[in-house]
Amino acid sequence: MDALVQVPYDATVRLMMASLERNLLPDAVIRRLTRLLLASRLRSGYKSSSELQLSDLLHFAHSLKEMPIAIKTDEPKSQHYELPTSFFKLVLGKNLKYSCCFFHDKSNTLEDAEKAMLELYCERSQIKDGHTVLDVGCGWGSLSLYIAQKYSNCRITGICNSMTQKAYIEEQCRDLQLHNVEIIVADISTFDMEASYDRIFSIEMFEHMKNYKDLLKKISKWMKQDSLLFVHHFCHKAFAYHFEDVNEDDWITRYFFTGGTMPSANLLLYFQDDVSVVNHWLVNGKHYAQTSEEWLKRMDQNLASIKPIMESTYGKDLSVKWTVYWRTFFIAVAELFGYNNGEEWMVALFLFKKK
Repeated sequence: MDALVQVPYDATVRLMMASLERNLLPDAVIRRLTRLLLASRLRSGYKSSSELQLSDLLHFAHSLKEMPIAIKTDEPKSQHYELPTSFFKLVLGKNLKYSCCFFHDKSNTLEDAEKAMLELYCERSQIKDGHTVLDVGCGWGSLSLYIAQKYSNCRITGICNSMTQKAYIEEQCRDLQLHNVEIIVADISTFDMEASYDRIFSIEMFEHMKNYKDLLKKISKWMKQDSLLFVHHFCHKAFAYHFEDVNEDDWITRYFFTGGTMPSANLLLYFQDDVSVVNHWLVNGKHYAQTSEEWLKRMDQNLASIKPIMESTYGKDLSVKWTVYWRTFFIAVAELFGYNNGEEWMVALFLFKKK
């Protein structure tokens, strides 16, 4: 019976995907389909009792300890960063912050929201001028560059996994005449060094990792005895899951988030062997929803400039498909974090000290 039900579903999804790739699905339909998939995810994630819910989360936490720090690290790098920086300059805000921003109110610009979230990190991490800072998974350097300008006596080391990101940050340092930033290109899951820092930041990197026990052990070795570690990751409020490419409708996993993890809001509390929690905050998902809506809006405003970038990156034959995929990715992120008024998927902020 299941097989009979599965065939039309798969056929429908295949038809929808074919229509999507040819840019034949209106945004309203894409949003509706996304919300249906999210409702399905919630049905499978929520258990029938709180006891089962906790048991499921503990099983997930224990299973991560059996895994490597990260899996399939090359795929996400190519999925997100094979497009040149010129694309992200057209889509992201001025700081090129490719993660959740903080909107004090609806009228905030994306630039305002980028700055507000960067300011929140500085405030909650208790950073002081003169600190040595490590920015793990620094992206295009939004936080590293912000700290370097705001705290001129801080020395900042950023670790990213892309030569194009390093080149962009170093270009910004030259333009801004900053001499207190060093960028290392490395895979954090295998990288090691002999150094220690006063403050360590990780912004939306843990979602690309698996074994948090080994990851936090590694990071703790770079902490001084009085250091603090600040982590920002997106999450679901109650349960955790792997991004898995199983069905035709798992295309976001396939094309954008291979090897990824959706932590729960409290998952890192089960990994306190080498660090211990000092503070823990949640940021309502509506902030991320609005962030992604702003990215989508900018992409739509700049489609004429984006077209040649897509053609040179993916080839003329695939440029329409990939333009649609990026638009749909931003729509899906907005719908995910906006679901149930931002009270299902959201952002968790942690402050840890060394044990």
